Amino acid sequence: MNNPLLSVRNLKVYFPIRSGLLQRVTDNIKAVDDVSFDIEPGTTVGLVGESGSGKSTIGKSIIHLVETTEGSIQYQGKEITHLNRRDFLGYRKKIQMIFQDPYNSLNPRMTVEFIIGEALDIHFPTMSKTAKRERVAELLHLVGLEKKHIDRYPHEFSGGQRQRIGIARALAVEPEFIICDEPVSALDVSVQAQIVNLLQDLQEQLKLTYLFISHDLAVVEHICDQLLVMTEGKLVEQGSPETIYNAPAHPYTRKLLDAVPKF
Repeated sequence: MNNPLLSVRNLKVYFPIRSGLLQRVTDNIKAVDDVSFDIEPGTTVGLVGESGSGKSTIGKSIIHLVETTEGSIQYQGKEITHLNRRDFLGYRKKIQMIFQDPYNSLNPRMTVEFIIGEALDIHFPTMSKTAKRERVAELLHLVGLEKKHIDRYPHEFSGGQRQRIGIARALAVEPEFIICDEPVSALDVSVQAQIVNLLQDLQEQLKLTYLFISHDLAVVEHICDQLLVMTEGKLVEQGSPETIYNAPAHPYTRKLLDAVPKF
């Protein structure tokens, strides 16, 4: 077995509840409560649970969009849990995120060139404008869009096309690991399969590793090598898709499977 690309140990993310005139902390919302798992290079791990289970919070804590309360996050054996913004910048090239809502995650005032090129400006500040434009055009082609789209704005695209732009933005800095935070939940069913197939093709082509977050077991059935099932901030079951689909051990997993439409 390879060494894990990402190792999460005893992760806790608590959000304080404040009350009274002095806004003292009276309790905590335990969004993530003592969760541990590993992700091997080149694999896709599905993190599944209903809304509010804590799965998106895990993704955001890995990429430092929310603060970790306790626990350890290691990337390629290096501790990254509490790195400051400057020290974590190098890991942002390696770890990227595709967000859930393609309608709100793209700046409506920016053209596609600026949306995708913003990461290039941050991580490759010496890149010329011509080279940056060529790189953006390459990324558009990679996700199934055309060079003519480069000067358009988000409102000129469909939901599936917007999500392709979000994927291109995540790929701009050539990451190794991508957190896919419900990347198809806001899309029509007919488009979901296209985006899932695109992610699989990109993984094979670019040797990517995914954490695929979803509330829908039907979506992750074919894309994932391992499934993690969460509820109320806790990891209640993990295993291969075949094991979890054919012999779920936890009552909550069985409820999730019962909710999958049968055709």
